[in-house]
Order: sequence, then C-alpha cells, then structure tokens
Amino acid sequence: MQRGKQSIIFKEGPYLISSASVVGKKEGEGPFGELFDIIEETDLFGEDSWEEAESTMQKEACQIALGKAGLKPEDIRLTFGGDLLRQGIVTSMGARQFEIPLFGLYGACSTSGEALALGAMCVGAGYGEYMLAVTSSHFACAEKEFRFPLGYASQRPLSAQWTVTGSGAFIIGADGAQKKSRVKITGITTGKIIDYGLKDSQNMGACMAPAACDTIWQHLKDFGRQPEDYDRIITGDLGYVGQSILFDLMRKKDIDIKKRHMDCGMQIFDQSTQDTHAGGSGCGCAATTLSAYILPKIESGEWKRVLFVPTGALMSTVSYNEGASVPGIAHAIVLEHV
Repeated sequence: MQRGKQSIIFKEGPYLISSASVVGKKEGEGPFGELFDIIEETDLFGEDSWEEAESTMQKEACQIALGKAGLKPEDIRLTFGGDLLRQGIVTSMGARQFEIPLFGLYGACSTSGEALALGAMCVGAGYGEYMLAVTSSHFACAEKEFRFPLGYASQRPLSAQWTVTGSGAFIIGADGAQKKSRVKITGITTGKIIDYGLKDSQNMGACMAPAACDTIWQHLKDFGRQPEDYDRIITGDLGYVGQSILFDLMRKKDIDIKKRHMDCGMQIFDQSTQDTHAGGSGCGCAATTLSAYILPKIESGEWKRVLFVPTGALMSTVSYNEGASVPGIAHAIVLEHV
C-alpha cells in the first residue's frame, strides 16, 4: 500500500528468510571478523582476475543463503542483483550458473537497498514466493575501474573510503513462519537522485550525505514517525566525513538522529588500525554488515525496528572524466522483529 510521497507499507510479509556474507582478508580482520560466513585468505578467491574473484564471492553468498533457507535455485522466482562494474558484469558472471530470471541493477553502493526493496515489492504483490537479492564489491576491481590501478601506488586523500571486498545475499519470502524468520520487511522509501554539485570522487561521503538526509526525512514524514521510533537508523557507507555532514543537514530540518545513527562504513573496519581513512564503502559494505551484524540483532529481539538506508554515489568513469558532478541516492528499508 502506498504511504506518503515516496513510500510503501506492507500489511502481510515479506520476510527476510536467510542471508549470507562472504568477505576478503582485510574485512575479516575488522570488528565483524567472527560474524561473516566466509572469510577468504586471498582476495583472488582462487581465480585469475579480480573480476572473476568478485563473481565467485557472489556465487558463494547465494549458495550459502539458499542453503540456510533450505531452498534450491529453482525455488527462486526472481533474482535482483548488482555490482559496481561496467554493465554489471560481475553479477552476470556470478548469477549465470543458477539459471534464475535476473534483473540486473545499478544503484552504486545503495544497490543492496534497491535489490531488497524490489524483491520485497514483488513478494508483497504476489509475483513469487521467494526472491533473491545479491550485491558485491571488490577493492581491487573498484580501484581499477574508478580510480587508479593498484600498481600505480597512488596516495589516497583522507576523505577517501576503502571499498569493501565482500558480497551479501538475501532470500526474501512470503511466509516467514514456514521458514522460521524473525525479521519482517514492513515498509520501504524509494530515494530520489540528489545532486549538490560535488565533483570529488575521493569524497563520496560528502556526495551521498544529502541523499541520505532527503530519504530519511521523507521516510519519517511519510510514516509519521520520529527517530526515536527506531532502535537504529543505519546508513550504508557515508563514513566519518559523510556522517558529520548528514547530522548537520538533518539538524537544519530540525531532526536529530545522532543518538540513533550507525554507519556501516564506519563499523566494518577499525579506523585506528586498518588505515581505511574515512571508512568503508562499496556494494558489499552495507550488504555484508546487514547480514553479519544487523540482522542477528533484529532476529534476537535486541533491536525491534531498524531503518536500513544504503547510500550510493552515482558516478561512472565517463561522467568523472567529463567533469560531471557526483549525484547521490539512498533507499530506506524498514526491518522489524517478529
């Protein structure tokens, strides 16, 4: 059912049936190291290229999520998946073996939220019993595509973030009781493209913060809620720079989320020991944090209601080389304990 200007509320289901997280060595050395399903000791994941390694992460994450749910690929009606690379090639290679109908997505680092939202809408509308949402990113792939090949040894500014090597996969289902799910998706708010004219691709937190502010504000307005109605309001990967900007922008709207806010990019790495500058980023940042850290807290009932808001910087190598600005987008997913 439509709610307000940009939101949808679900009366029945859908549920998050299962999830999986697969990460690289650096992520495994961070604060959530013991929580991930798989930590690979080499970021090539036994493959010959970074891109093939990222596809392997996606395959492994999907297989684990399917296994946890006791489902087979043929039980899944649709897959919603995406990554950071041109033409979504990682998802194309990673998803092909499952032979599930696929919608390829690009929302930059907000892709996990986009995939979950679309999967939830399809389940809620009765278009299938189970949907699969999967996203991934790889540090080396992202550096090669958007910045500089690692062999250049270029110096990263302090505002830069470290792309997470990881993949998160989620099974969205209509009947949570059947699969013993304790997490229900009760609503979504689809974000708008927000562009403040910033052009610094090495400061993505500043580029994405306005979109996060707009989506959170619109969500609270559409649902008639206050920040206190949530145990946590969790952004995807604004990092330390973006979080500060988000707080300032929200205060200008007379909303203070500081006591409720958490950012995946600030939590997935240890800033004091891992040299990730402004924090983590990438499609795998919010996705793996959601699977490994956030969902268990909702499942246990420690958190009753969470607003999950992955954020994305919508740039490409073409737009960057042509001097275009970097717009942002953010999608909000309401997750509740049942």
